[in-house]
Amino acid sequence: MDERALIDDVTRQRWYGAKSRTVVRAQTLDTVTIRQAEPRLALALVELRYDTGAHDLYQLLLSDRGDAADGLAANPNLARELVSAMRAGLTVQGGQGIVEFRPAADFSALGRELGAARPVDSEQSNSSVVFDDALILKIFRRLEPGINPELELLRFLGEHGFRNMPALGGWYGYSGGPLTATLGILQEYIPDAVNGWQVALEEIAAAPERFLDRLKRLGEVTAQMHTVLGSDPGDPAFAPEEPSVEMLGLLTATVDEEIAQVFVSLPEDDERLAPIAGRGEEVREQLRLLAHAGSSGRVIRIHGDYHLGQTLVAGNDWVILDFEGEPARTLAERRRKRSPLRDVAGMLRSFAYAATAVALTPGADLPADWEERARQRFLERYLETVDRALLPAGEAAIDRLLAVFELEKAVYELRYELDNRPDWVRIPVAGIERLMEQAAEAL
Repeated sequence: MDERALIDDVTRQRWYGAKSRTVVRAQTLDTVTIRQAEPRLALALVELRYDTGAHDLYQLLLSDRGDAADGLAANPNLARELVSAMRAGLTVQGGQGIVEFRPAADFSALGRELGAARPVDSEQSNSSVVFDDALILKIFRRLEPGINPELELLRFLGEHGFRNMPALGGWYGYSGGPLTATLGILQEYIPDAVNGWQVALEEIAAAPERFLDRLKRLGEVTAQMHTVLGSDPGDPAFAPEEPSVEMLGLLTATVDEEIAQVFVSLPEDDERLAPIAGRGEEVREQLRLLAHAGSSGRVIRIHGDYHLGQTLVAGNDWVILDFEGEPARTLAERRRKRSPLRDVAGMLRSFAYAATAVALTPGADLPADWEERARQRFLERYLETVDRALLPAGEAAIDRLLAVFELEKAVYELRYELDNRPDWVRIPVAGIERLMEQAAEAL
């Protein structure tokens, strides 16, 4: 395939993530044949370079059928070959490197006969295929050097007995040549579960007390996840650490910069922004005071992108999904150890969004104090269950650090909503205003 055709093929795919950039060059760095017989299946690593000088590396699956850049789009059954290779523990040589397929230990479902295969249409940045509503194969498209956090966390949590997640079935990765990277993972598929965000919208509107009761269990599951993630001092990638002065300074500086950038670009004379208009310096000062008041607990590996949309409700229990971390951050940033309260803050902000979404629904009758009660139910059970050695000492210190992370999240939300969903701007504005008031009271 010539360079122009390769650029056209990749840039039109749904999972291509740089649609605002101009591609000036594309080249295939390595190709590895997975299946020799018809229909042939090969894996290619393709580099795209942009007019800014930046570049991205993508994993393509090439087939004799369908689009050159995405054979799975035309024939998802080709994914069977990847699962079969995991089952066999196959190692395949390419031009520069190798692709290794590995099964997870004690995953009996990997031995079952693979039936009907269907692609997951909702995904944007990866490609996933479901087999018989029993297994799901996730193929990472944009690659970065290093182990993917999702594989790393699923493997660690499974080995240490955490069960509120889809079990890891296998994985495959590339090494040598241009990089070493995780290419995909196989997991248990939970067919009868419902996305946590969807359950929230339905139950907050129809049965708000029922969902509040669910949040106690979610707080417990979240605490169990963090306790397990901070339980192995012998594993350098997961051992809890006391944050250094430099680490705390970096946290404050990063959030401070984000606040400054957002407030400089706020549109003028927008009534939705009135509660925080002109208060950028005040917000930054509150952040500095909060960040330097009291202890900060320990840092561990965390989920990194935690909200209701990253959960499933299965019966009366919760299942946690998608341990990749925030997709806009680099892999190194996503693997960085952080306070577990950062995950907690993400979930609390998710409650604010759910409450507002329901309140905007015609005919909805949401209790005025629902969000505050949701926070209380979740936090009470979380704090009762989590290993408190991971958190700052004392309730006041926990509240202060949690406020820092909620402020960080709300400022990120404000930028996003201004760019994408102007009707939702009031949600982060209300969050920022509330956090400023709480910070003033706490200090």
